[in-house]
Amino acid sequence: MASFKPTKIQVYPKLGEKVTQDTLYWKNYKAPVQIKEFGAITNVDFSPLAPHNFAVTAFTRIHIYGPFSQEPVKTFTRFKDTAYCGRFRSDGQLLVAGCEDSVVRLFDVSGKVALRMFKGHTKAVHVTDFTLDRYQILTGSDDYTCRLWDIPNSTELTTYQEHTDYIRCGVTSKLNRDLFITGSYDHTLKLFDARVDKSVMTMDHGQPVESLLLYPSEGLLVSAGGRYVKVWDLLKGGQPLVSLKNHHKTVTSLCLSSNGQRLLSASLDRHVKVYNTTNYKVVHNFDYAASILSLALAPDDESIVVGMTNGILSIKHRKSPEESKEVSGQQRRRPSYRVFVKGKNYVPKQDDYLVSKPVKQHLAKYDKQLKKFNVSKALDTALESWTRLRKPEITVAVIKELDRRGTLKNALAGRDEQGLSQLLNFLIGNLVDPRFVPVLVTAAEMILDIYQSVIGQSPVVDRQLLRLQELLEREIDYQQDLLEVLGMLDTMFASSLPRKEVPCSGISRPNGQAEGVASTSRPQLQAS
Repeated sequence: MASFKPTKIQVYPKLGEKVTQDTLYWKNYKAPVQIKEFGAITNVDFSPLAPHNFAVTAFTRIHIYGPFSQEPVKTFTRFKDTAYCGRFRSDGQLLVAGCEDSVVRLFDVSGKVALRMFKGHTKAVHVTDFTLDRYQILTGSDDYTCRLWDIPNSTELTTYQEHTDYIRCGVTSKLNRDLFITGSYDHTLKLFDARVDKSVMTMDHGQPVESLLLYPSEGLLVSAGGRYVKVWDLLKGGQPLVSLKNHHKTVTSLCLSSNGQRLLSASLDRHVKVYNTTNYKVVHNFDYAASILSLALAPDDESIVVGMTNGILSIKHRKSPEESKEVSGQQRRRPSYRVFVKGKNYVPKQDDYLVSKPVKQHLAKYDKQLKKFNVSKALDTALESWTRLRKPEITVAVIKELDRRGTLKNALAGRDEQGLSQLLNFLIGNLVDPRFVPVLVTAAEMILDIYQSVIGQSPVVDRQLLRLQELLEREIDYQQDLLEVLGMLDTMFASSLPRKEVPCSGISRPNGQAEGVASTSRPQLQAS
């Protein structure tokens, strides 16, 4: 007796994401290492010197982690309240941080106690950075002021009070020790020159500014605030170049790749987006479990470090070339797979006695009903909510199998109002899908033949039949329009081709001219 053959489900091609060089590059990271901190992580900063440790500012402490360490190699806890913006100096020897208690502290990376404490602000200090010459510090505070401090003398050099709201971000020039830029919740960006007593340039972002970034050439400035990321041309007086709106919530942090060709933005919508700095199109996207407050990239993009509101620090390390080749050359299988195939490829020897074990056949619900010749129940099983909504190709495959057996009419007949409504709903949702048209048109014709006598008895069924009619009429109109467009395109392509002369040998001339002599009264035949 022949065994039952399960219904063959047609596999349709899927439109996957386009694999680009950016996709391969930014997906080439290991699974993230997650570290729980004491509070929300407001800032992450990498040391410019090898081995490129990074400082993590969270709650009342700053932890310094090694490139591959899961435990902090150094901890600064001398803060009375929440710490902010721990940043390294360009030589990697000193670290500066602000605090909720308005005091700015300067630490030696190899020590524990603060080397200097700068007092002068009256509210929380959220912005700190070193100037190019390494001997001055920039700070920005909730008291609406930004200040420059002298490290050797522990004195305040200059105070600027031009913002009208909290200053929450700032950056110093890496080419000129006197230039720095601040961003405030008053929606403005201001460029200051320490040689003059007021700002030299002002730009309006339009939203409270959360983060600033200077390109290496320092001709372009990037600002983030609200859902917008904006690029400004400083060489043209702060002229806006691009406004990007790819996030759904506030953008909190900006970062630039090591080669300067990719811009990264992190947001409270749990996404990190990677932009091409040539056309500012999104080329990749990272998803995280919680809202993101801080983002940093290691030199040469070896690590991506993200700090979140729930206190989780996520660290992704780049795979080594050996690991990348191993994964690309051979797709990883689960251990259970190796156990399952164990001994499958063993070949018996000549003197071995082979004992065959019957393989149990696992059938789907609709196949079990088909095996029992319950054609109506098989169709009901294929029309269950999950199958018809998520996997319509299974329902279509069952209808096709019933039609091949010649029992589709029996399976469709004898249905009550609910069963018929379910069938019509499936047809309305999938009838115009090019993948399913050949099968579902046959089923639709059978349904109309079987139930034409009951039309008018159920308002629900009548409404669905009218929707089906409108759907078909609309699809026919679309097809006619497409045929007209196709005809127009054919005409355009034909007229764009070069014309070639067709030889007319063997055609008799009406005026008795010799063969091959052109007539002056009739034009020569041409074809395109």
